[in-house]
Amino acid sequence: MNKIVDNAASAIHDISDGAVLMLGGFGLCGIPEKSIAALVEKGITGLTCISNNAGVDDFGLGLLLNRRQVKKMISSYVGENAEFERQLLHGELEVELVPQGTLATRIQMAGMGIPAFFTPAGYGTEVAEGKETRMFDDKMYLMERALHADFSLIKAWKGDRLGNLVFRKTTRNFSAAMARAGHITIAEVEELVEPGALDPDQVHVPGIYIHRIFQGDAYEKRIERRTTN
Repeated sequence: MNKIVDNAASAIHDISDGAVLMLGGFGLCGIPEKSIAALVEKGITGLTCISNNAGVDDFGLGLLLNRRQVKKMISSYVGENAEFERQLLHGELEVELVPQGTLATRIQMAGMGIPAFFTPAGYGTEVAEGKETRMFDDKMYLMERALHADFSLIKAWKGDRLGNLVFRKTTRNFSAAMARAGHITIAEVEELVEPGALDPDQVHVPGIYIHRIFQGDAYEKRIERRTTN
């Protein structure tokens, strides 16, 4: 099956107001830059965005936040986005903060078809409010539900027209799991190759999980925080 679409606009054509989206990447590393830009251009609103972080003020998810296109964020770390903070403190944005390991596992469970699991992370804190708790081996745990999305938007280093994907380093962190948790998964890649060009032992996400794929260009790959010795 040929899953190639021409560009980001074609890939996200059926994402509409109120959609639940997963967006891959870690910090600004490996984020679906072109898909986010297409969402900004389309101007859809009321989005629920599931992402490890919220980008920065003028890049990544920050672009959607700046234009008030996001209704709710489900994230782990949001400390680099001043506009996110402002909207949160003024009651303009719904926010569900999730411990990072719990967030990753909730996404993984969705891809595995497991509806819920028990974890000790967050027990006894605000994270546990309204959730079922249970004791296992004299230790308390709380129940977390799997996270699903209408669309998963991810970026990979290489992919083929069948949707097989290869990531580089940190970009794999959330993206591989999100590819399995979306009802429709859209992948953008830096390099689109022919079937057979990828070493099967190096494929991180098999094509069965990918519905649409396109090659982007001129990726900015911005550094979130530059440090020197």
